[in-house]
Amino acid sequence: MRSDDWYLTDDIDQFLGRTWEFLCSRPALHTTALTTFEKLRTIETATTTAPPAAAIPTTPATHAPAAAPAHAPVLGRLERSGEVGAVFYRFAPQNLLSLTPLTPEQADALAAHLAALGHRLPGVSAEHGTAAAFAEAWQRHTGATPTLRTSINLYRLGTLTPPEPVPAGRGRLVGAEEHEHLMSWCRELAKDLGEDVTINADTWAGTRFGEKRYTYWVTPDDTSVSLAGVNPMVAGHVRVDPVYTPAHLRGRGYAGAVTVAVSRAALDAGATDVVLYADPNNATSNALYQRIGYRLIADWGVYDFA
Repeated sequence: MRSDDWYLTDDIDQFLGRTWEFLCSRPALHTTALTTFEKLRTIETATTTAPPAAAIPTTPATHAPAAAPAHAPVLGRLERSGEVGAVFYRFAPQNLLSLTPLTPEQADALAAHLAALGHRLPGVSAEHGTAAAFAEAWQRHTGATPTLRTSINLYRLGTLTPPEPVPAGRGRLVGAEEHEHLMSWCRELAKDLGEDVTINADTWAGTRFGEKRYTYWVTPDDTSVSLAGVNPMVAGHVRVDPVYTPAHLRGRGYAGAVTVAVSRAALDAGATDVVLYADPNNATSNALYQRIGYRLIADWGVYDFA
């Protein structure tokens, strides 16, 4: 594998013109890249038809940036004989290089290429084997010491299987009049996850929560007890994110019920792939997702470089 098979650009339109078909070829595995660039394309379209909006900051490490970056991006594609085989992207000052799956040889060629060009990378985020291969290669070529910061599981829906018994109640779309309540739950979730983010009416659109559509699981008296969000459909796939139940309401089946509700709605809307991420250290949520039909397709790794 030659390093000159990698082509770098800072032009998002040019990059997508060459890589969009490749990204859409494996939507479940490329979910983060697809939702990242679809949002960038949406924002770019909106800014041509509406007054300029406030800049939107980047999202947490394992997620995509929420809007067009203030600094020039670094976008790369692996291409041989006119065929794209992999991509990466980095939006400064976001401190992660996000990769689609690579072989160890491809990872080494990319690390050598970026090191030779003088790039300084604080970290890498990718499917775990790819992340580990790139981290090892980056250490060889730069001397930087990699440290695994976190892992995350990626699931794809197989056959949707509602939990038994289903708790009393139903799924209901969150109404505009419930936005304050929705934001309060998202603040609680962000706190639970250790995310440093301000969530209020002014900042909402700029957080990773802003572009999603939300559903509450409500009891027969219409009390909200759990929520699930979904990203807009891209390339026939939908990602469920986040799923949250307040601590005092957990253990009653509400999270499973609302996840089934939004998953079924995605399928009814024509989604061919429904995916979600889960913390591998949370045995309860991983077991739940598997019970209702989700199957592990990849584990993700995030490495920091000293």
